[in-house]
Amino acid sequence: MRKELIRAMENAIREIKGLPNKEVQIFHHNDSDGLSSGAILTKTFERAGFKMNRFCLEKPYPALLQKVYQQEGGLIVFADFAGRIAPMLSDLNRGRNLTLILDHHVAEASTDPKVHNLDPDLYGLKGDRDISGSTTCYLFAQILDPANQDLAHIAAIGAVGDEFFVDGCLAGENREAAMEAVNQGKLEIQKHEHGERYILKSFEAETPCDEFGAYLDTLGAAGFYQKGPDMGIKVCLEGMTPESDRMLEKLKIIQNKAFEEEIARVKNGELKKTPHIQWFHVQDRFSPMGVKMIGMFCDTIKNAAYIDPARYLAGFQIIPNEIPGFGPIQFNDVKISMRVSAHMEDEIRAGRKMGLDILLPEATHKLGGFSDACHTLTAATTVAIGKEEQLIEGMEQILRK
Repeated sequence: MRKELIRAMENAIREIKGLPNKEVQIFHHNDSDGLSSGAILTKTFERAGFKMNRFCLEKPYPALLQKVYQQEGGLIVFADFAGRIAPMLSDLNRGRNLTLILDHHVAEASTDPKVHNLDPDLYGLKGDRDISGSTTCYLFAQILDPANQDLAHIAAIGAVGDEFFVDGCLAGENREAAMEAVNQGKLEIQKHEHGERYILKSFEAETPCDEFGAYLDTLGAAGFYQKGPDMGIKVCLEGMTPESDRMLEKLKIIQNKAFEEEIARVKNGELKKTPHIQWFHVQDRFSPMGVKMIGMFCDTIKNAAYIDPARYLAGFQIIPNEIPGFGPIQFNDVKISMRVSAHMEDEIRAGRKMGLDILLPEATHKLGGFSDACHTLTAATTVAIGKEEQLIEGMEQILRK
């Protein structure tokens, strides 16, 4: 199936080369994998001589997409999201723009021939095992120009950041990218009893990829409304600097304070429980950080002693009516992020419990909400403010079946 994916990428590239204007709009996610993806595409299109507008998004929200697709004759690229919403993009596009989707989440086929869904999920590769968003972008980049093989180490950063390993090691296309970076002297693989650790050697200081990924996650999530993603792209391409370190430390102070205060609330009775789910709502208390913080907070507490290991964990955060670079957009929505304990991970992998990639999107769709990138163990969607309890009850109904 890999050959079919490569052929699909080659077809899309032929269309790109036939465009009269060398301009591109790039939309990418704000976690370490999304920032790595954005960095790879930034360098790739710069080298190809394209004028570029790049936007970092927490999610490809429908209200934003409607604005994006008011244009005609453009080249639009989505990275590390949008695989599932290819039919929506097709309806919005209606053959007017060349669109590429370089995602790795569960995907649906496009219904518009000008929307090329290059999500490897459609070609038999698993986004939670074989290939990250960054590695998908890297594969595309080296097909466009073999000189882009020198970006393999950035693909490895994103792959490690997404934490999808097989027996503690990168696998599939992710491993191929890592090995290429090793061959270039930009990555070192150290074996240990639980698998492997990946050490980035492409910049002045050697840094473990997992630590580099956590650095990017904070810049992109906590700094989403404070130019953190722009700094994250720069760090991917040039390495950490005193300037990026100072930004990181300021963001960590904001994040730690918000998390400590919310942990106190959860411990003091603000964690609600239904038969299968435990959930809480931070409202807008994580402001000025982005809404990816709700998922990061769930990750922080999912194995804590005060969290029931046998229940799914869910957190809600209100989405600000603003996208950096776009200005005001009226959402009136709330984001839900879900995580599971180590015990529930084992139950889901064994097939005894339902995966989040099925549970949450199904309940969300019934309420007219928006679902894009979900994995079996991590998931996030959006619904209208005021529908939070309905969403929890909807998931309970699904689980009772």
